[in-house]
Amino acid sequence: MDPPFQETYKSLFNDYTIASKDKDDSLMNANDECELPLIDLHRLTLEYSEREQCVKEIQQAASEWGFLQVINHGIPQEMLRSLQYEQRKAFQHPFREKAEDNFLNLSANSYRWGNPRATCLRQLAWSEAFHVPLTDISRIGDAYKSLSASIKAFTTKANALAKDVAEILAENLGVSSTFFEENCPEETSNLRMNRYPPCPFSSDVFGLIPHTDSSFLTVLNQDQIGGLQLLKKGTWINVKPNPEALVINIGDLFQVLSNDVYKSIKHRVLAPQQVERFSLAFFYCPTSETVIESSIKPSKYKEFTFREYKTLIQRDRKATGDKVGVSRFLL
Repeated sequence: MDPPFQETYKSLFNDYTIASKDKDDSLMNANDECELPLIDLHRLTLEYSEREQCVKEIQQAASEWGFLQVINHGIPQEMLRSLQYEQRKAFQHPFREKAEDNFLNLSANSYRWGNPRATCLRQLAWSEAFHVPLTDISRIGDAYKSLSASIKAFTTKANALAKDVAEILAENLGVSSTFFEENCPEETSNLRMNRYPPCPFSSDVFGLIPHTDSSFLTVLNQDQIGGLQLLKKGTWINVKPNPEALVINIGDLFQVLSNDVYKSIKHRVLAPQQVERFSLAFFYCPTSETVIESSIKPSKYKEFTFREYKTLIQRDRKATGDKVGVSRFLL
């Protein structure tokens, strides 16, 4: 069922030598491990002083880390387990079936693996994924009704969670209280179901290459295998999984909206050597016509629409195998 990484990218493996390794090779195995700031969202329902302290901690974590983890987030563990089970079943199909355009009846190119534009091993992602625009949920075939139902249940909850956290983060930015309600209807967001197969080259190949997310926020549910790393003050740090928590991180759009009050932090996933790893990522995104501009003046960024941003990302990836990101719009 695994994608044919070695066969497809044979030239990259053949060309790879010790001399061609990146200078930061030692960072593939970061020594430091961290537990992200942990926020109990139940405190938002308590008396005013408790709620305000919780809001302050959310804003502080987003400002200092760009990442936080939350418990009592409103998404039942049983719902998460159900989707994880359906996710595993989908990935267990033979590769040739998953690679067919009509598998699950999703939009074209929804099944993704590797990196067709990789020019070196460090641009190759040893993983496979189903990228599901929420408008595609109703298209999933009758043979996968339980998968469709599990995705719908999760994304509805994840969207509400992302909206709540986004509005909290925007409280101190001068953003309209209706901005996310008006510009981020549920159907404009996306779900990505990831599988990281065991990799015999785990010291040389990433599971997911270093990147930032092209969203306002990302809500991540991961298993306990580990492998997620984030870049903090120039050092790659291992993120310790918490079985009770969801991870939320700042995306590129919130960095611009906040004028760098919150940063979209570069992160990556190491390829597991002997076991497979699974994760679910919900990307909270606006409509394509939404104008993204800094709410704090003077602005560090030119304004742009989300459509313009996606177009530039696709162009950069086609040209270089990677995206440039928000630095394209710096004034």
